[in-house]
Amino acid sequence: MKSKNEKLAEIIALSPVIPVVQFDDADQAVETANALAAGGIPIVEITLRTKRALECIEAVVKRTKGIVVGVGTVNTPELMTDVLDIGVGFMVSPGTTQDLLTAASKTQTPLLPGVATVSEAMALMAEGYRYAKFFPAGPAGGPSYLKSIAPVLPKLTFCPTGGLTADNAPDYLAAANVGCVGGSWVAPTSKIEAGDWAGITALASQAAALAR
Repeated sequence: MKSKNEKLAEIIALSPVIPVVQFDDADQAVETANALAAGGIPIVEITLRTKRALECIEAVVKRTKGIVVGVGTVNTPELMTDVLDIGVGFMVSPGTTQDLLTAASKTQTPLLPGVATVSEAMALMAEGYRYAKFFPAGPAGGPSYLKSIAPVLPKLTFCPTGGLTADNAPDYLAAANVGCVGGSWVAPTSKIEAGDWAGITALASQAAALAR
């Protein structure tokens, strides 16, 4: 059986960019996920920021094929239980608490926990984690910060999110300790609401081609 670190390594390797999106409509969620996959990004992180988020996540899990579905904003053990019942591929938290780590230790579904400081990162490593979300990436220091801590935390790989754009994503991906980035620009709300699936596919194709 693969370890959760091995599972996260495979998830991060799927795409240089993990699209971070939120939905209130299940059909839009399914269409968006398929549009992203058509552009070469077979992975999506759907956040728990809307009333119908769980319904939308379940729709993507059940109505698409070959797409790894992650859930963002998993910040309590209770929310973790809700999403695990759906059968998602991975979970993402904006920060880290011991209660969350304890709950995550009882499941085989990997958690990508959030950190913003070296101390938080070291605490995660002490728990056996080798992958972390760096959030909020822009306000927390950006690419220069990540590059500066790489020598002292060589075994930890980050997925920065928060303030990422098509313009600055390459700067983050150039850091040796960045495995991928997360961002909403690949599937913007404006295109989702307009049903511009071709436009999302085009953005996904551009994002999938980014070097890392």
